[in-house]
Amino acid sequence: MKLQRNNRLRAIAAGALALSGAFVLTACGSDNNTGGGGAASTGNIKCDGKGQLLASGSSAQKNAMDLWTKNYGAACKDVKLNYKATGSGAGIQEWLQGKTAFAGSDSALKPEEVASSKKMCKGGQGINLPMVGGPIAIGFNVPGVDKLTLDAETLGKIFNSDIKSWDDPAIKKLNPGVKLPSLKIQAFHRSDESGTTDNFTKYLKAAAPKAWPHEPGKAWEGKGGQSADGSSGVSSQVKQVSGAISYFELSYATANSIKTVDLDTGASQPVKATVENASKAISEAKPKGTGKDQALDLAYDTKAAGAYPITLVTYEIACDKGNKAGTLKAAKSFLNYAASKDGQVALKELGYAPLPDAIAAKVRESISSLS
Repeated sequence: MKLQRNNRLRAIAAGALALSGAFVLTACGSDNNTGGGGAASTGNIKCDGKGQLLASGSSAQKNAMDLWTKNYGAACKDVKLNYKATGSGAGIQEWLQGKTAFAGSDSALKPEEVASSKKMCKGGQGINLPMVGGPIAIGFNVPGVDKLTLDAETLGKIFNSDIKSWDDPAIKKLNPGVKLPSLKIQAFHRSDESGTTDNFTKYLKAAAPKAWPHEPGKAWEGKGGQSADGSSGVSSQVKQVSGAISYFELSYATANSIKTVDLDTGASQPVKATVENASKAISEAKPKGTGKDQALDLAYDTKAAGAYPITLVTYEIACDKGNKAGTLKAAKSFLNYAASKDGQVALKELGYAPLPDAIAAKVRESISSLS
């Protein structure tokens, strides 16, 4: 049963990856749609607006966006949705320039980005809407090794080029009985500015500040290593390169059959990168946004049993007030579906963690009030 379930997950995730990152969908619609862009309900998806809806940003949420685009487009024939997985940094910049209706970012807006957003959001400012949760898996390709446990200190030293071989004593100590080869570690990081990088380095800084002396950020600050573009780029390198290790959203590991690291967090047992374990960590997050902003403060250094601490929450970034009138109805309609129970539950099959109910309810309140 377990093998069948894993094969099923891989097949579903691979199907999502096969969809275009810049997927444009003109849906077939249904007889219940008005055809004129007015509000209409098809099943549990409430359609509204019409025309082309552009968005870009986080590649970690690409698979989620592909699935939502497919489901939403099948119900709402008057909206053409185009989401480009350009990376969080590029997505925010395009949104700040007024090129998109909303952006996807794996990190909340910085104060300077909020200040910049006031020029584009007439009478308002940018806010963070949590939408996609899940673990950042540490994928590895070490011949002969099927199970690997690492801790924050060892990961910090690996990604800062201070540990260079897979048979290093620090790795051996965490993996008694495992035959580790004398093989060079090929550590890959993101070449683009990435919220996934930001969250991963926040974990390293919080859990192992001595091993990771750099400040967290979307741009990579570690020493050495190799780089690739996007989550798809680094996961492809791990798949292909012997001795490779990198960080990426779990669905990329699932789709590519990449083995993932178990984390020694200080809890009684190492913690696997799973949807359920990520949900435990996300449920410990504390709100840090004010007003309509729903930004979260994640617990990267948690030692709670079964809580996987390297998590990310992807935010959709929109104006609280001053959104473009031409795309506002469609944007609210799509985002409401994404934040709905149906939209969130659908993500589990792709290796994402649905938002806790209380957080999702607050997100839907903020979306409904967008103007």
